Amino acid sequence: MLTIDISKALEGSVGKMNLDISLEIKEHEFVALSGASGSGKTTLLRILAGLEEAEGKIFLEDERWLGSKKSLPPQKRGIGFVFQDYALFDNMSIEQNLLYVNKDKELSDHLLSLTHLQELKDRSPTTLSGGQKQRVSLCRALMNRPKLLLMDEPLSALDPQMRTKLQHDILRLHKEFGTTTIMVSHDPSEIYRLANRVLVLDQGKILQDGSAKEIFLRTHGSQKFSLKGELLDIIKADVIYIAIVSIGQQIVEVVLDESEANTLTIGESVDVNTKAFSPSLSQ
Repeated sequence: MLTIDISKALEGSVGKMNLDISLEIKEHEFVALSGASGSGKTTLLRILAGLEEAEGKIFLEDERWLGSKKSLPPQKRGIGFVFQDYALFDNMSIEQNLLYVNKDKELSDHLLSLTHLQELKDRSPTTLSGGQKQRVSLCRALMNRPKLLLMDEPLSALDPQMRTKLQHDILRLHKEFGTTTIMVSHDPSEIYRLANRVLVLDQGKILQDGSAKEIFLRTHGSQKFSLKGELLDIIKADVIYIAIVSIGQQIVEVVLDESEANTLTIGESVDVNTKAFSPSLSQ
């Protein structure tokens, strides 16, 4: 059990705020942190890693990481951290990057095999694609068999197809190594695929705590779908208006009447609700 009860004064997206987090995370849980930029997600990860100070207490089982004005150093917390920018050593081969953390050659070979990197182990990170670099970063984070794996938007720079592939790798490794995993992500599909628990932060506080289904599947009354998107444009066509909305990786058109068009502003977040049709799926 990971017990967190911390506070820290921050400069948030709209000015000063307090990061005020109190929760318990069960062993082997996969928790996603969601919420607007500047809500405290990355700072929470850094506090858990021991990279930033905070008031309060953090316990992993019976081991005190923070409390009584003492903070356990990052290297003694038994964590793995996967960054957005890979943070690999370019002057070392892929295998050397892993063995730098832990000289366990058997474990290194196993991780490289699981992530299909075995044939590339002698290459420099500079010769790899973004997806390959992120797999190396993930393997390196697991080289000490961490009690807690922290990931800060690890797949944000990758294309959708590569993201999906690496999501499967992350989930497989999470299950095999039995880690407790906390990941920052803004991608609902990624969160749904990976996490069994979602924490939505807003201005340093936990606004919602539940499963991905509970958090993201929002319908009301007779609505069949409710999808969050960004309003890109409103085009007048004869007597109707057409809203152009970005939803995930798709651009959709929604027909409006004049009164609806006049209440909307380009660039704002909107809900696209559907009621009167039966959807179908195709490959």
